[in-house]
Amino acid sequence: MENVLITGASGAIGQATARKIAESGHSIYLHYNTGEKRANDLSQELSAQYPDQFFTCVQADLSETRGTEKLLGELDLPVSGVVYNCGKSQVGLFQDVPEHIVQEFVQLQLTSPFRLIQHLIQPMIRAKKGRIIFVSSIWGLTGASTEVLYSMVKGGQNTFVKALAKEVAPSGITANAVAPGAVNTPMMNEFSKENIELVKDEIPMGRLARPDEIASLIQFLMSPASGYISGQVISANGAWYC
Repeated sequence: MENVLITGASGAIGQATARKIAESGHSIYLHYNTGEKRANDLSQELSAQYPDQFFTCVQADLSETRGTEKLLGELDLPVSGVVYNCGKSQVGLFQDVPEHIVQEFVQLQLTSPFRLIQHLIQPMIRAKKGRIIFVSSIWGLTGASTEVLYSMVKGGQNTFVKALAKEVAPSGITANAVAPGAVNTPMMNEFSKENIELVKDEIPMGRLARPDEIASLIQFLMSPASGYISGQVISANGAWYC
């Protein structure tokens, strides 16, 4: 049994991922920012189902500069796996994005994970094993009009895992990103029903992904069976972009 940190564990993909990781026999630190009730409910659910594992809720705002320090202070055991799943979209014209939003997104999606993993990877290097997984986005691969900032930071995450994978491979650590297409989560509520239907029409499979489908891919990348897969950005998108 290993200890895993899942950030954004109160969200749809985070919850689905926690259930899959728990199913694999791991104990989990369930990070949240504002979704305290969802995180606590998930912890209780998993604790009842897997009484020999622990499911500890930890709170931190990773869009703030001191967020990583707060989160690290709540982890009382080393982890051998990190699923960095924080994020929210930002839709609007490039020239209209205010400076504070740019700073918030860069902190949340790039600076915080860099600093967090910089600390958490030390025990992995000593143990010669570890898994680093980012939940990125298809827009980090292709870019999206009116989502330039979101595309930029997700593209940075994709490049981060490619570079990190090369550096930590001799230590038996893998680093990968999952870059979903459109997923049926509350994030899609920013779009009208008409726009969502237009997106579905563009996707060859004709539907949005389910959170558990993304979680299953993360579960595999966390497993021993994926030990030779590293530095990859895997996009589960229903053949939308191939």
